Amino acid sequence: MSHKITVSATINAEAKKVWNYYTHPEHITQWNFADPSWQCPSASNDMKVGGKYAARMEAKDGSFGFDFEAVYNEINDGENFTYTMPDGRQVRVDFKENNGYTNVDVAFDPESENPEDMQRGGWQAILDNFKKYAEAN
Repeated sequence: MSHKITVSATINAEAKKVWNYYTHPEHITQWNFADPSWQCPSASNDMKVGGKYAARMEAKDGSFGFDFEAVYNEINDGENFTYTMPDGRQVRVDFKENNGYTNVDVAFDPESENPEDMQRGGWQAILDNFKKYAEAN
């Protein structure tokens, strides 16, 4: 891909907690959706190079849903990781702690079916939902 879209959030929590809440399935199911009318009923995460991440995302009314899957390429525990989705697009997630806050940056290859602003908005909404969950728990 020629360029990546980046979304960011600053979480009022130390990096270890933020990393754990972002990567452990029991937490992923609590925040991994862009809108309150959606849910993430299941997630699994084999966090190792070559390991698979999978999450089910669906509308609470059952009208639509999809499986999000990826395979890890690189993991620097507590700092960053990269993964590749089945269509070849790649994502990099960085965690940087600063004075008790943690900056999370997610850079992803856009897909070609939807406008980039829509993609940015969706990924940012999910990250904002993560921030809300991590700060409240």
